[in-house]
Amino acid sequence: MTDADLDSPGEAVGRVLGTADATPLQFWTAVAPGSYLQLDDVVVTRRELPNREPVTIAGVVTQVRARHEGAQFDSDVFAIADGTLPAQVQEAAEITTTRVDPELYVPPTPGAVVHRAEGDARARALHFDRMERRIPMGMGRDGVPVYLNADFLDGSRGAHVSISGISGVATKTSFATFLLYSVFRSGVLGGDAVNAKALIFNVKGEDLLFLDHPNTRLDEPTRAAYAKLGLSAGAFPDVRVYAPPRVGDAAGTPDVSSRLTGVDSFYWTLSEFCTDRLLPYVFADADDERQQYTMVVHSVAAHLARYAQPADGGVSIDGVRLGSYGDLVDHIVDQLNDDETRSDWAGSAVGLGTVNAFARRLIGSKKDLARLIRGDLATRRPHSINTSESAQVTVVDLHNLPDRAQRFVVGVTLKSEFERKEKSGTSKPLLFVVLDELNKYAPREGSSPIKEVLLDIAERGRSLGVILIGAQQTASEVERRIVTNSAIRVVGRLDPAEASRPEYGFLPPAQRQRALLAKPGTMFVNQPDIPVPLCLEFPFPAWATRVSEAGRAPSETLRSITQSADPFAVVGSGGGTDDDIPF
Repeated sequence: MTDADLDSPGEAVGRVLGTADATPLQFWTAVAPGSYLQLDDVVVTRRELPNREPVTIAGVVTQVRARHEGAQFDSDVFAIADGTLPAQVQEAAEITTTRVDPELYVPPTPGAVVHRAEGDARARALHFDRMERRIPMGMGRDGVPVYLNADFLDGSRGAHVSISGISGVATKTSFATFLLYSVFRSGVLGGDAVNAKALIFNVKGEDLLFLDHPNTRLDEPTRAAYAKLGLSAGAFPDVRVYAPPRVGDAAGTPDVSSRLTGVDSFYWTLSEFCTDRLLPYVFADADDERQQYTMVVHSVAAHLARYAQPADGGVSIDGVRLGSYGDLVDHIVDQLNDDETRSDWAGSAVGLGTVNAFARRLIGSKKDLARLIRGDLATRRPHSINTSESAQVTVVDLHNLPDRAQRFVVGVTLKSEFERKEKSGTSKPLLFVVLDELNKYAPREGSSPIKEVLLDIAERGRSLGVILIGAQQTASEVERRIVTNSAIRVVGRLDPAEASRPEYGFLPPAQRQRALLAKPGTMFVNQPDIPVPLCLEFPFPAWATRVSEAGRAPSETLRSITQSADPFAVVGSGGGTDDDIPF
């Protein structure tokens, strides 16, 4: 900042307090009569120096207090209110420094005038002027846009986003989808935006199945809010939805109830299950890796990869044709129970108790995975989840699957996508992965195949163009290395016990307290460029977040490999009533 920057930074709101220590990194401001400062306001002041250019100190209000000056006892407040005791109300605000220019770290002088930062002064105070590519995230408390530095999202200087907050209140998924929308539509990716992809796992209800439908509740004030952020208000233009086949349905019909078109089934053939060694993902609980039978898992997976041959949709092993996942499980268990073949499948150093423990878990997986691993649908239609051949946004619906099946789908899909990016040898096009309940898939304790894939993405994904946007209720229960490698940390409404955890040490004390009260749509965003997390509100989704909000989507956006029904046939679209919007 220069002298010219302080010619009109904004209104004068007070002076640097002289009764509290002022340091280069934090100071207090007495608020002038008739003025006010609230949390998150941006202010600027200037320190004159002998024989040097003035130093401009900018910061964010992180605490505000008010007191009676002249009162000695708690009961004096009544006498002051009655006018029998003279006293003066004085407000003061704590300022946490965000920028010093030039970088001469001297404290502001007590009595120096403090201005509310506006326009260019605000942009400089929050380092927005240094961001060559800015992603709009929402509005600050002052109603002015707040930006994210794209360099710390797309892998240029950092990558990955960690979003924490109470389920159903913190609007974690809503913010993740808004961030994606802003990335794709703001122009920060330039020509790369056309080819950039997003993979979203839908784990709760069918709310994310209508991203390509405009929201019928969108009003003019919301459209104006998008326009102020430099965005057009609309649905995601290019979406493909995948869902698991219905239980017991030989035709493989997608298991969804609200969206009837533009949905494809996903599954794996028995041949793919054996050839690609997917058996470890059947045992994807973090606790499983601590059990001895994991040796059996990898031995059996290697045996299947070596000897299973495709056979009319199923597989043939040692001359035995197997046409379903249940048949495959029964065959494996039979071979393990046979004294003559057990060592070929499980190895010679494994005890019978360990083999039986493996067999019990494998038998227990038949009910959960039978509809996902098929021998009867192999030649009927494309069935793989492949973002490189899909729409810009690929939604994988998991909400109707049991926990074991959800883990299997997440683990295998991330594995195949990450391996595909590795083989491409380039970080472009970018792939954004949105995964809720991250603490379930990458818990702090234990190990599992899914956790290893997520760790690989967190540690090497930046160089390969794979960006993880992970959401969880409790960051304290997520693997530390994943949280640590997230350049962007976002917090919504927090549980009081969770807010006290060291994982939220980046939040100033006042923001930790405010996180307990944050309303839906309010987020605290920490990014490397700015030393203080910024509080913002992001606009109401312009796309449908449930079936009752879904307007008619253009037919070309309802992409489906297998379906050609009326693209406008969406149950409940465009009308109806529902409870409060999950925002």
